[in-house]
Amino acid sequence: MANITLTAFWRQQQIAHGTLSALIQQIQSANIQDETVFIFNDRSGKRLDIHLHGDIASTLAVYPELAESSVIRTRGRPKLGVSAKEVTLLPRHWEWLASQPGGASATLRRLIDQARKSSDAADSKRQRHDRAYHFMYEIAGDLPDYEASLRALFADDEVAFTAGIKNWPQDIRQYALRLAFGKEEDHQQA
Repeated sequence: MANITLTAFWRQQQIAHGTLSALIQQIQSANIQDETVFIFNDRSGKRLDIHLHGDIASTLAVYPELAESSVIRTRGRPKLGVSAKEVTLLPRHWEWLASQPGGASATLRRLIDQARKSSDAADSKRQRHDRAYHFMYEIAGDLPDYEASLRALFADDEVAFTAGIKNWPQDIRQYALRLAFGKEEDHQQA
C-alpha cells in the first residue's frame, strides 16, 4: 500500500504536501507560529488534528496509519499481503461454501472479486464525493456558492462544480477539484 499523503492549508493557501514527516518539516520550516493550520488526509479528505510542534512519534501514536513504512507481523501470509481475520457466518453459509470447488477461501475470494468488479465505478464516485465533501465542509463553508457546489458535487456534475468554485481561493479550488474529480485545474482559468 502506498504511503498516505497529506496537504496543509494556512490562511486559504496550500503550504505543504507529502508524507507526515515531509509535511511537518515543510510546516516547521515555514515558521508559522501558533496559527491555525488545516491538515487533510488526501485519501479521505478528512481534517487531522496534528500537533505541529511535537515529534513525529507522538503523532504516529494517534495516527498509526500515517506511518511511512509499517511492518506489522501478523498471522496469515504476509509476503502475499494476506492477514488472518475472522469471518462470522451462519451454518447454512458454511455448508454452501463447503460444497463449492476450491474450498471456502477460494469461493469467498471469487465472490468478493465479482462484487468489486460490479461496483467499482459507483464506489469510486462515492469515495470522490465523500473526500471532497469532508474537505469542503472544513474549509469552504463560508465561501461563495458553497451550497451550489455541494449540489453539483453530489450530482457528479463537474462543469457545475467548477463553475460553483470559480471564485474560491486558487489553492482551495484546485484541491477541491482534485479530490472531487481527480483533476487538476487548467492554469489558464486561474
